[in-house]
Amino acid sequence: MTDMPEVRGRLTPNRSLSELTWLRVGGPADWLFQPADLQDLSDFLTGLSPDIAVFPMGVGSNLIVRDGGLRAVVIRLGRGFNGIEVTDGLVTAGAAALDAHVAKRAADAGRDLTFLRTIPGSIGGAVRMNAGCYGSYTADVLVEAQAVTREGEIITLRPDDLRFAYRQSQVPEGCVLTQATFAAPKGDPAELHARMADQIAKRDATQPTKDRSAGSTFRNPAGFSSTGRADDVHDLKAWKVIDDAGLRGAQLGGAQMSQKHSNFLINTGDATAADLEGLGEAVRKKVYAQSGITLEWEIMRVGEN
Repeated sequence: MTDMPEVRGRLTPNRSLSELTWLRVGGPADWLFQPADLQDLSDFLTGLSPDIAVFPMGVGSNLIVRDGGLRAVVIRLGRGFNGIEVTDGLVTAGAAALDAHVAKRAADAGRDLTFLRTIPGSIGGAVRMNAGCYGSYTADVLVEAQAVTREGEIITLRPDDLRFAYRQSQVPEGCVLTQATFAAPKGDPAELHARMADQIAKRDATQPTKDRSAGSTFRNPAGFSSTGRADDVHDLKAWKVIDDAGLRGAQLGGAQMSQKHSNFLINTGDATAADLEGLGEAVRKKVYAQSGITLEWEIMRVGEN
């Protein structure tokens, strides 16, 4: 893997990924490519051997990279892909723009994307995972997304192309999402900011935001996110079935299911990727034995053991 295309951005061989993920675990990627701009990304993928795998990576907020690393070119978008614009009710954001920043910029302009405020990660990941909370999802507001195919072609993806479902979409294999446009409802800026402040307070009170985690570990068996309403039902929430199996606070090596919110898998300080994934699998096994419910991972796991 030494004959690589010329780039204007940064192309680094044998790059450790552990410091690029929120859980701070994982081995190296064969290459890490940080493109300068859209054309740099397109040219690189056009010239890259089709035998070389590509893995688009956001800010690593929903990711376990296994200890053996990734035999691929990891593509991580940066400053050339984090712009945010609000025009005629449409909010357009680069894939590297943080969800929280997009929510705040939209609110400044009187547009409601408040559900993004408490979601850790970037817009590319929000589209790929159909991120959502409080009963709202990315799929509800997406107009279109821009992407670069594995062959280097710049394309537009509509919601029908992405086939959104709970916590998932069908982004074509090898595509790198670069931008998304949302139709955001109108709202009063002061009210939108007040709502987001309330959401942040509730999140900090109920989730281990000061611990090293990757957000929710498993999808809710109910098939939808928490609504935040007083009449919300918890019987088929992931945290509830984990609690019912007696696994709040369960540990394996340096990995733990949080005492504060049992659907949060945390690195207590010295966890390996194997600890984290192993604990998650042990939780899945015991929950199934206890309730017959199969928990599905929300955190993506990639790479070699």
